[in-house]
Parts: sequence; structure tokens; C-alpha cells
Amino acid sequence: MLLLNTMKTTLIKDLLVSQPDGRAVTVCGWVRTMRDSKNLVFIQVNDGSCFANIQLTFDRNNPGNANPQEIENELKRVSTGASVKAEGVIIPSPASGQAVEVTLQNLVVLGESPSDYPLQKKGHSVEFLREIAHLRPRTNMIAAVARMRSQLAFAVHTFFQERGFQYFNAPLITCSDCEGAGEMFQVTTLDLKRIAEEGVKAGAKGMDPAKAENLVNYSKDFFGKPANLTVSGQLEAETYATALSRVYTFGPTFRAENSNTPRHLAEFWMIEPEMAFFELEDDMDIAEEFVKYLLNWALTNCKEDMAFFDQRIQKGLIETLTHVVNSDFVRISYTDAIKELEKNNDKFEFKAFWGCDLQTEHERYLTEQTFKKPVMVYDYPKEIKAFYMKLNPDGKTVRAVDVLVPGIGELIGGSEREADYDKLVSRIKELGMNPEDYWWYLDLRKYGSVPHSGFGLGFERLIRYVTGMGNLRDVIPFPRAPKLADF
Repeated sequence: MLLLNTMKTTLIKDLLVSQPDGRAVTVCGWVRTMRDSKNLVFIQVNDGSCFANIQLTFDRNNPGNANPQEIENELKRVSTGASVKAEGVIIPSPASGQAVEVTLQNLVVLGESPSDYPLQKKGHSVEFLREIAHLRPRTNMIAAVARMRSQLAFAVHTFFQERGFQYFNAPLITCSDCEGAGEMFQVTTLDLKRIAEEGVKAGAKGMDPAKAENLVNYSKDFFGKPANLTVSGQLEAETYATALSRVYTFGPTFRAENSNTPRHLAEFWMIEPEMAFFELEDDMDIAEEFVKYLLNWALTNCKEDMAFFDQRIQKGLIETLTHVVNSDFVRISYTDAIKELEKNNDKFEFKAFWGCDLQTEHERYLTEQTFKKPVMVYDYPKEIKAFYMKLNPDGKTVRAVDVLVPGIGELIGGSEREADYDKLVSRIKELGMNPEDYWWYLDLRKYGSVPHSGFGLGFERLIRYVTGMGNLRDVIPFPRAPKLADF
């Protein structure tokens, strides 16, 4: 094997914007294609740093070749998917669509790729790529999604840090159910097999099935009580917001919802800011600012990948996102929104009526037909919203808001939180929940309570919207869904 001189590797994204000044460079990456046309060899290499490849060229008739035979030996080992390290000179490229290329002087195949490499030069369905989640980042599409995730994660932190927020790490294991839906993954160290065996024996002895739960002794479990993976870091974030004023969480959350749809994941990342001394109107202001900031970041800092998404994934995507950035979001009460929808009920599969939870078709109609811009719907019926939302004076609605955008519908859900101790206790009891399970949460209303608000934005939903991808499973590195946790 030919040994290369020690030299700092240059990322392809930096090479492609470099001057073709004939300087020596080192390139590392994976081979996308190789074309051998007798005297000239062209190798397209990608390192994932950008969408485009760099072209490596080898001219067999060039008398200045220092190691022609060594390079020929390495070329025999080159195939699609192989990893290579190349030294050469950066020069102007005569090929269309690229300004520079690298003339090979040395080449080493670091890792060969046999003929059964599944990502050959052809189109692959997203369903097929999910079956090889460990290799799919090497495709243009998934690599572009990964870069967008990285960029927008940085943008999230930048937005909040620039506005005086403190980054807060919410616990992943909790004994509270923030959403009250019960669709949580249980965390336990109890021996389930042994409990099942005891159940069989007890049943054989005539044990009343109604008493079967007595076989589970949570006092012997790790936490001494039922515990679950969190569905939201909101409740814990409120504790820090009522001490630090403005905080945000950005981390994984989990939901055991048995749904096999493009809009559901069992493990996903949530962005959840919480702000003390913010009422609903303040919450709506910053939510609108946040959406515009993130979309503008993608359009400004990820132009190459955005062009790919616009051309190959969803036509008109850039125009749609630009329209959102440049729009003043409409603000309309739930009651008035329902009146607008009821005028067009003949167009909906699910008829709109006061008290219903808005469906995606309703949300998209409001944004794409009625107002033709993003819409913020506020003051929802209390029966369809969570226990912690502030009750309005009418006793029927709560200070909740959903941010709806053209193309997908709901992007953000938020609310002003109930700051009154007695009202929150009453609401918890009304929903059949146990106030003792939320004693620490109630303390926030007992000691120095303040108006405070927040919202939640599913990171994968954001990435799906910005990239135009059709399924959440294609915008997270390793999707978790029913019967899917192999990688």
C-alpha cells in the first residue's frame, strides 16, 4: 500500500470554494462513482460536509506523475462506497457545474467496498433506506437532512442564548405524566418473567384476577414507585423558569403511542422554552419570532441543501418557507376559527364544531385557504387541553395557543400556565388526577407564584417541514416506532 505524506485533510465544502491556485491538498471521503476512459480516470468523492462531490482526476499521459504504478494499483481497488485518502493539486475544472478539481498525485484506498454494497448509483426508496439506517447517511438525501438537523439545532441554541435564556436539562425518567394521556414507556427493574410466573401460580390457586395487581410490589422497584420515560420536560422546566426567569429544554422525549403513521415517533426531540412573567400574548410573540428565525436560518445558511430539497423533495418549498418568514401571523380565537371552518364543513372529512379538536385538514384550510399565511389559534376549550393551562374568566376555555403553518398545520403548541394554586388543584381533581402526585409542581404556585408561559416544538416536525420530507422516520437518525428499534 502506498503511504501518504502527513498533511491536514481539507473538507470538500472548503475545497469547492477555494481558489484553484495549484496548491497541494489532501482529500478524504467515500467514492460515489469512478469513470475510467482509457487515459483519464475520474473519481467523484464525497465526505458529507456538503451536498456536492469533489472530482479527482488521474491523467495516465501526464509525464509529471510521481507514482503512476502505485496509483494504478490503488485504482483497481476503488469501487462505489470505498473510502479513500488522496493527495493532489487543486486546479480549475473544465467540467460544467464545478469550479475546481484535484489532480491526483497519491492515492490510498482506506477501506474497500465489495460489490454487494447496497447504495449503488441508482435511486433508492425511503422505505428501503430505513432498512439500512446505518448506511443511509451516505445518500444525498439523508446527508442533507442530517446537515439541516445540525444547523437548526445550533440555531435553536443561538436564538435562546441571544435572548437571555438558560439551557436546562430536563430528566428523562419521571413519575409525572405531563400530558395526562398515559401513553408512556415504563421504566422498571422488576423481574417481569418472575411476576408472570407468580401470576400463573396464583391463578391456578384461584386468585381473583381483580387482585392481580397486588403481585407487583413497586416498593422493590428501583425508584420505589411506578416511573416512566418522559413525554415532556415542561413541568420540570417550570421549576427553573420560576427561579431563572427564562429557560429552555432541548432533548429527547418518549411516547408509547401505537401509531404507524408518517407523523408519529416513539422517541423524538422537543424544544420547550418556559418564561416567567410572560402572559399568553408574550408567548405568542416569541413563538412567531422563533419560527421565523429558524426558517430564515435554513434559507440563509443552508442554501445548497435547501435547493436540493426544493428540486428533488418538494417543489416550491423555498417559496413556502420564504412566505412564512415574510408574513405577519394571523391571530384568531378558537371560537372564531370554528365559525370560519363551519362555513366550509362540506369540504372536510371531519366536520368542525365548537368543542372539537382541530384536525390537520382544518389547520391547513385556515392557513392555505382562509388566510393564506400562518395562523395562531388561541383560547381553546378546556376539555381538549392539558390540566396546567390557565383558565379564562369564561370558565370554558383556557389560554392555549397553536401555531399553524401552510403545508403541515400545527407546528407549535403552547399556553399560559395556571399560576393560581387553588384553581390548579381544582383542575387536577376535576380530571381525576391526584394532587399529591404534583405536590412539588403545586409548590411553584404556593411560593412566589408568577404569570408564566411556554410552548413546545417537536424538532423532527420542524425538520420535516423545512426539508419537505414526507415521514418523520426520515428526519431522525435512527427512528423508533412500533416494532422498530433494530439499530
